[in-house]
Amino acid sequence: MARIKEWNPEDEVFWEKEGKRHARRNLWISVPTLMLAFIVWQIWSVVAVRLNDIGFQFTAEQLFTLAAMPGLVGASLRFIYTFAVGKFGGRNWVVFSTGVLAIPAIGIGFAVQNPDTPYSVMLLLAALCGLGGGNFSSALANISFFYPKKEKGTALGINGGLGNMGVSVVQFVTPLVITIGTFAFIGGEGQVLPDGSQIWLQNAAFVWVLPIIIMTIVAYFGMDNLPTAKQSVKDQFVIVKRKHTWIMTILYVATFGSFIGYAAAFPLLLKSQFPEYVSLAFLGAFLAAAFRPAGGWLSDKFGGALVTTVVLIVMGLGAFSVIFFIGQQAFLGFLISFLILFIAAGMGSGSTFQMIPIIFPVKEAAPVLGFTAAFAAYGSFFIPKLFGWSVSTTGTPITALYYFIGFYVISIALNWYYYQRKNAEVKC
Repeated sequence: MARIKEWNPEDEVFWEKEGKRHARRNLWISVPTLMLAFIVWQIWSVVAVRLNDIGFQFTAEQLFTLAAMPGLVGASLRFIYTFAVGKFGGRNWVVFSTGVLAIPAIGIGFAVQNPDTPYSVMLLLAALCGLGGGNFSSALANISFFYPKKEKGTALGINGGLGNMGVSVVQFVTPLVITIGTFAFIGGEGQVLPDGSQIWLQNAAFVWVLPIIIMTIVAYFGMDNLPTAKQSVKDQFVIVKRKHTWIMTILYVATFGSFIGYAAAFPLLLKSQFPEYVSLAFLGAFLAAAFRPAGGWLSDKFGGALVTTVVLIVMGLGAFSVIFFIGQQAFLGFLISFLILFIAAGMGSGSTFQMIPIIFPVKEAAPVLGFTAAFAAYGSFFIPKLFGWSVSTTGTPITALYYFIGFYVISIALNWYYYQRKNAEVKC
């Protein structure tokens, strides 16, 4: 692959003649690598559900912690990954950050086969899955350099949305692949369930090892390092002094933080409230990821601030609706309300990311994208933990949902004041 020496996507002639071709190639390689990262990151949201069925004896709070731990580590790693593209180059970092995903995938595959595996080991493997959580910040920062401002919302929406789809993929594929002994030759007998049937829970992890290896190779030969992306960490770190960095962080926590947190907690929530429907857990993450590009596209057309306000209002109403139907123990209403909440969170993830390149200059926009994503990723830790606390202390997740509604109200006010009202500091 020839090395790119110059890059200026804002030049229409350059963009049409050469830039668009390179940008699209890097985008469509970035999407599956990011999807695999999300798969590894969220694998515990489905593995944790089945552990006690195959002989482990963990408490409900321990299981919620296993589902939450990758979020804590992944969010923390995002602060490092945010600045990695500028330091090491986009292609170089994608190759490294994709390849290391094989480590937790292989480890989990062996650990779940032995019910005597200590909880500390399972917690370590859950933490290693946080490696997948870091990739989002670097992937979005990298792709943002490739596209002109007028197309950033759509491009980031596609990369983020289809990448986020990894959450629903792992939640949909896992129940299917664990029913067959495909990887028994590696060293895995099936586990017997209480009803006498057999599953191979190790498949939930082993099935992703080959795709990880393939996409690492594809990224090495197919992606590019851009000369314009090179920045020192010191130059990038100036973003922490910007007021709007922190405001946009709050808005992205409210949207993407909700999406990834609900996705991590939803399977366990279903099992605690409506256990016979736990197989439908993948629907929430699927719809959130699918609608993320729509949020970016609508924001390109109508303005990110307006779209963000609308989705935050819908999220608040959706959470109230979930509370109502939990009280009624009405599954269909609960499911539809939660799916609306997921859709709105997905669209809001796209709309807020469309706003950032409008608010910040190009050199600052990329690290801001990663920085806000880092904070938002803590949602995948705190939301399952808050649900776990709420269920263990009150017997219901309702208390946690009231906290989320309060946060949405604060976010609506900030978005309106700084970006949407007539005399806003930055109209988006």
